[in-house]
Amino acid sequence: MRTHLNPLTTVRNLGILAHVDAGKTTVTERILYATGTTHKRGEVHDGTTVTDFDPQERDRGITIFAAAVSCAWDGHRINLIDTPGHVDFADEVERSLRVLDGAVAVFDAVAGVEPQSESVWRQADRHGVPRIAFVNKLDRAGADLDTAVASIRDRLHPAPLVVQLPIGREDAFTGVVDLVRLRALNWPDGGGAVEEGPVPDALREEAIRRRRLLEEAVAELHPGALEEFCMRSTVDAPLLDAPLLDAQTLVGALRDLTRSGDGVVVLCGSAYRNRGIEPLLDAVVAYLPSPLDVPAVRGTCDGARQERAADPRAPFAALAFKVNATPTGRLTYLRVYSGTILKGDAVRDTSAGRTERIGRILRVQADRHAQLETAVAGDIVAVVGLKSARAGSTLCAPDAPLVLEPPSVAEPVVSVAVEARRSTDTDRLASALARLAEEDPSLVVRTDPETGQTVLSGMGELHLEVAVEKVRRDHGLDVGVGRPRVAYRETVVRGVSGLVHRHVKQDGGAGQFAHVVLDVEPFEDGGFTFRSTVVGGRVPQEYVRAVEAGCRDALGEGPLGGHPVTGLRVTLTDGATHVKDSSEAAFRTAGRFALREALRACAMAVLEPVVEVTVTVPEDAVGGVLGDLAARRGRVSGSTARPGTAVVTATVPLAELFGYATRLRSRTQGRGTFTTRPTGHAPAPVATSAR
Repeated sequence: MRTHLNPLTTVRNLGILAHVDAGKTTVTERILYATGTTHKRGEVHDGTTVTDFDPQERDRGITIFAAAVSCAWDGHRINLIDTPGHVDFADEVERSLRVLDGAVAVFDAVAGVEPQSESVWRQADRHGVPRIAFVNKLDRAGADLDTAVASIRDRLHPAPLVVQLPIGREDAFTGVVDLVRLRALNWPDGGGAVEEGPVPDALREEAIRRRRLLEEAVAELHPGALEEFCMRSTVDAPLLDAPLLDAQTLVGALRDLTRSGDGVVVLCGSAYRNRGIEPLLDAVVAYLPSPLDVPAVRGTCDGARQERAADPRAPFAALAFKVNATPTGRLTYLRVYSGTILKGDAVRDTSAGRTERIGRILRVQADRHAQLETAVAGDIVAVVGLKSARAGSTLCAPDAPLVLEPPSVAEPVVSVAVEARRSTDTDRLASALARLAEEDPSLVVRTDPETGQTVLSGMGELHLEVAVEKVRRDHGLDVGVGRPRVAYRETVVRGVSGLVHRHVKQDGGAGQFAHVVLDVEPFEDGGFTFRSTVVGGRVPQEYVRAVEAGCRDALGEGPLGGHPVTGLRVTLTDGATHVKDSSEAAFRTAGRFALREALRACAMAVLEPVVEVTVTVPEDAVGGVLGDLAARRGRVSGSTARPGTAVVTATVPLAELFGYATRLRSRTQGRGTFTTRPTGHAPAPVATSAR
C-alpha cells in the first residue's frame, strides 16, 4: 500500500534575522540564486537586490521593509521573509516573526553577536520560533568561527551545535567539512557549483575531534541519541575515530533539538562569495519545522479558546501581517493557518467586523507577483481586494468566526512635527500620513492639542526620516519637519493613601453621584495596575470597572509636563453610592478626577527613553569618543579591543543622540559606526519636566 505524504510537510516558512550589515540580504539573494529563482546574483552595494527593491533601501544600502519571496529546493517550497536589521524597524521583524515557523539567524564571523542580533534573537524566543545559525563572512580578515560561536553561547545562551568546520581561513576560505556526513564541500572561485570530496588529510584529525564533540553535545540533550551513543561507545571503544552516532540518528536528533529549542545548529560560509548556501538550504529542509510540526494556531470565538490545525479542509483562518499600498492596488499579506481560500471567496474580517471579497491571490516575489487561483494552510501570500484589513487583522470563513492574537506594537519613542509647505497640500498630507500609519502600525499620527501641529511619532530618527521621505517621493509633497522630540513618561516616586473624591452633579433631572477612596503607589514593573479591596458591596462590581476605566483615562497626561503616566498601582479601598444618582458614567468621571488629584499629591518624576549604544571606532579615536559620550550623559558599560579597532558600549539618553552620526563621523574621519538598542526608561534631569 502506497502512503501519500501531506504536501504541508514540504513547506518551510522562515525569516532571515540579523544585525544590520551582517549579510542578511546577501544570504537571501544567494538563496534565490542557488534555487534558480533568479539567474543573476543581486548585490547590495550595486542596488541590484531582489528583496531591497524600494528606492530608499537601495539608496541607503539597508533593509527597511520586510520583503517576502518564495523559492523551491529539493522538492520543498520555501517561503522566505528578509527582515530589517536596524533597530528602528524592529516592529517589521515583530510582525514577521508572528507568522513564521522557523528562522535563520545570520552572524558576522568577525563581530559575532551584535546588539540588534541579540534583540531579534530575544524576539524569536518570545514567539517560540526555532532557529538555525549561519556564521557569515568567513572570508574577512579576523574571521573566526570558534570566536563567533563562543559569543553566541555567552550572549544568547543556546546550546550551539556546530556541524561544519571551515576549510581555510580568511581570504583562503574555500569550503567546509560537513561533520555530519564527514565529507568536504568546496566552492571554486567564480561561484561555480559545489564540489564534494573526502575530508582533506590535514583536517581529518580535527574533523574527527569536532565530530566527537558534536556527538557528545547532542547525546547530552537528546535521550534517543544518548542511548545509541552509550551502546556504541561500549562496543566501539577501541576505534577512537569511529562515529558513535550514525548520520541518520544525528540528523534526527538535530531536527528534534532545533524544533524544541533545546539546541541551535550552527553552519558557516561566505554569502558574498557564494560559499555555504547549498548546505544552509539543506539544513533549512532537514531541521526547521513545516506548518504541521508547529502547534495549532490558537484564537478566540465569543470569548472561548479555539485551535485551528494546519489542515486545508478545516475552516479558513489567516492573519494579516503586512499591508502595502502599490500603484496597482492595496496588497494585504496573509499567513494562512488553516483551510483553503479561492479567488473570489468572501472572508470575514473579525477585527473590523465586516465581510469582504478576495479579488486576487498572489505569490509574492518581493515587488513582483504571480497570480494564484487558491491558497491553502501553510501558505504566505498577498491578496488584493480587502479594504478594511490592517496589520494584525484576522480573516476567517464567514460561518466559522475566529480572532487570532495580533502582533504586538511597540510604543513610539521619537516625534517630529510635520506640515505641508503649501496650505493647499494640507489635506493631501493628512491622507498620505494616514496611509503610512495604515502600512506601519509603529508610526502614530496625532494632532497636538496646544499647537495644532500634526505630530508623527516612530521608533527612531531613521524611522521618521524614511517615513517623511516616503511621503515626499510617493505623494510628491513638499513637507517641512520640526526637530525630533523624545517621548517622555511620568512615574510615581512616592504615593498617597486614602485620597477621597466625591463627584456630585445636580442640574435638573437625574443627577450624578460617586464617592471613591484611592491609594496610589509606585509599581516597579512599569505600566498600570488596578485592584479593589472594597468589602460589603459598598461599590458594585460594575462601578469598580468604571473607576478603573476612569483611572486609565487620567493616565494620558501627568501633572509635571503633560506626559503619559506609567509605573503605578491604584487601589480602590472604599466608596459610596446613591440609590438614584449613581451610574457607571458618574464613577468613571470620579475615577478620572480622583487619580488626577492623587497624582498632584504624589511625588512624581519624569522618565526619558534610554538606549544602549555600541560604537566601533579606530583605536586612536577612543578617547575622543568616550569624552563625547560623557558629554551626552552616557554611562560606559564596557569596552572591547579588536585588531585595529575598539568597541565601546554605553547607555545614553535617546534625546542626546540626535545628530550623533554626523558628530561621530567628524571625530573619526568617517571610520566610526554605531548601533543602538532600546533599554527602557530612566529618570530625567529636572529641566525636562517642562513641556
